[in-house]
Amino acid sequence: MVASGDEYSVKIFNQYQKQQMPSFQLSDQEITSIVAWVTSQEGQATGPNDNANGTGIKPGEQGPAGADAAAAGADGKSMNILLIVLVVVLIVLVVTLVIIANIMKDVLRGRKDLDGRDREILEQRFDFSKIYKSTAVRAIVGVVFVLAVLYESIQGAMGVGLTQGYQPTQPIAFSHKLHAGEHQINCAYCHTSVYKSRSANIPSANICMNCHSQIKTESPEIKKIYRAIERKQPIQWVRIHNLPDLAYFNHAQHTQVGGVECQTCHGPIQNMDVVYQYSPLTMGWCINCHRETPLNTKGNGYYDNLVKLHDKSNGAVPFTVSSNGGTECSKCHY
Repeated sequence: MVASGDEYSVKIFNQYQKQQMPSFQLSDQEITSIVAWVTSQEGQATGPNDNANGTGIKPGEQGPAGADAAAAGADGKSMNILLIVLVVVLIVLVVTLVIIANIMKDVLRGRKDLDGRDREILEQRFDFSKIYKSTAVRAIVGVVFVLAVLYESIQGAMGVGLTQGYQPTQPIAFSHKLHAGEHQINCAYCHTSVYKSRSANIPSANICMNCHSQIKTESPEIKKIYRAIERKQPIQWVRIHNLPDLAYFNHAQHTQVGGVECQTCHGPIQNMDVVYQYSPLTMGWCINCHRETPLNTKGNGYYDNLVKLHDKSNGAVPFTVSSNGGTECSKCHY
């Protein structure tokens, strides 16, 4: 097109420093198929979840699960604030009562009409040694201590292998907030297999270079990508979300078939400069989701008889993933 002197092509060619589009060696049939697909998509949503970034979430917003988690977090913070306020009020009341008691004692000591018994009561002091020397008190303290140690031990054992909040330093300072949030880059542009494979792949360096061969080329972080390509070495990204080998999880089954948003498991990923593990990813967490998430059966004849049988026996309860066997052991462990 440029060689033929096409005005618009020459204008774009010169505008972008005569940078040529990478040659993908596509056949005429492949080119025709791509054009036909682009034409068929005009006026439609750009991703499975109806949003430019493929998440169904506008920049700066959260999905239903993220909103629920944020609401739960807000409720937890409110409760913590309320408890702190109550504790402070109680402390103020105790201090106030102590001050009043001391003032009353000083007033009473100044009176001359008190007899010996009254003065004895006024001057008596509480013997705290009787409390800590008491067998009953020691027994109660011992039981509380043992229960506290047992509770912490159980909590510690239950927490083995949990990495919620894990936020490692990556070899390159990549910001999801900048790319997925501000620039609204579709998740599937980098994680190309998220809607069609078991795993959401880590993008290869050539995907980065689709943009950064021209954008921020002098950035120290971008130069790390160049060095990796020159040395023909993969970038050593640190994995954050890591399920045990005994558990099977399929991304495509959730994102493509189930229509689950990225934020449901990964949290407000579009707001993260440095990614961290948002959800606990425990077995209980997954099972609760399967129990609570309604299954979209509309337009799928496979579920017709199952829905009828479910509604006949338990019509008051929605047909969830669990209703379709989503909590059977063999679904994830086989």
